Amino acid sequence: MTRSLLALALAALASIAVADDFDGPEYPYKVPLGLNAPDVPSTNPVTDAKVELGKILYFDKRLSRDGTVSCATCHDPKKGWTDQAPVSTGIKGQKGGVSAPTVLNAAYMELQFWDGRAPSLEEQAKGPIQNPIEMGFTHEEAVARLKSIKGYAPLFKKAFGEDGIDIDKVAKAIASFERTILTGNAPYDRWHAGDKKAMSESAVRGFTLFNAKANCAICHDGFNFSNSDFHNIGVGMTVEKPNLGRFEQSKEEKHKGAFKTPTLRNLAHTAPFMHDGSEKDLAAVVEYYDRGGTPNAWLDGRMKRLGLTPEEKKDLIAFLEALNGDQVLVKEPKLPQ
Repeated sequence: MTRSLLALALAALASIAVADDFDGPEYPYKVPLGLNAPDVPSTNPVTDAKVELGKILYFDKRLSRDGTVSCATCHDPKKGWTDQAPVSTGIKGQKGGVSAPTVLNAAYMELQFWDGRAPSLEEQAKGPIQNPIEMGFTHEEAVARLKSIKGYAPLFKKAFGEDGIDIDKVAKAIASFERTILTGNAPYDRWHAGDKKAMSESAVRGFTLFNAKANCAICHDGFNFSNSDFHNIGVGMTVEKPNLGRFEQSKEEKHKGAFKTPTLRNLAHTAPFMHDGSEKDLAAVVEYYDRGGTPNAWLDGRMKRLGLTPEEKKDLIAFLEALNGDQVLVKEPKLPQ
């Protein structure tokens, strides 16, 4: 990339980093360096009481049929808000079909789940509860379980200003908590803010590669390094019956084998990578992209052989490592009885 192109790339990222004006309520908390304030739906303002209730629900395994699985089981704060496994494990030891995506910065994703089947964090929160492999309840059964725990009633009243527990309130509380799980303040963010010593020379070269020869920024763009769109990059397409991803929701031919572009922030804590957990580390991911992915009938046309040199691969990884920011650890709450 020439110096002028690098300047343009920096200017574009700088324009993205300016906080947007949202139609919904104002986000009430300070956000880490490098991020915008998350959009907040008008139907679910973020409040301290709602966030605290959502945190409790997030860690409560009693929201699963056999009392063994909570949101935190598959999205563990100590494991980068994932479970660091190729696929997740639900009730009765059942294995899911995809790797648990991180909750980190999920507030910025336009659609939730790898296939985008949930239009919001609220709808995403409802999904695992009624999934027979994950938590195994119906929504009605989950609400009945919560109502049977006396300590929950006053928490819901405090959060929502009225008596009663229902699945929408459960989802709104969990989503409010998840909107506080934000990671930024990475070496890249400090470098972009003007501290030119925050990234190594190798990482700076990697940033140039990211925006030019490696062409990563075509999908991993913006301050969250994701366009929230869906692409077939060939992962998992060699098996007899591949997961068709976004196609199962949209029924559009172009979406066969397409999955959501994940954020690239905090990759140090979220391996293995890809929707099926098939790549164990960043070196393997870079090699995968360098060879242009796996050919198939629906491969995204932007997947090309890159021809990176060994040194360029190291520089690209150095830049990806410079996106590791705040780890966002939270103390597990005391559960109501």
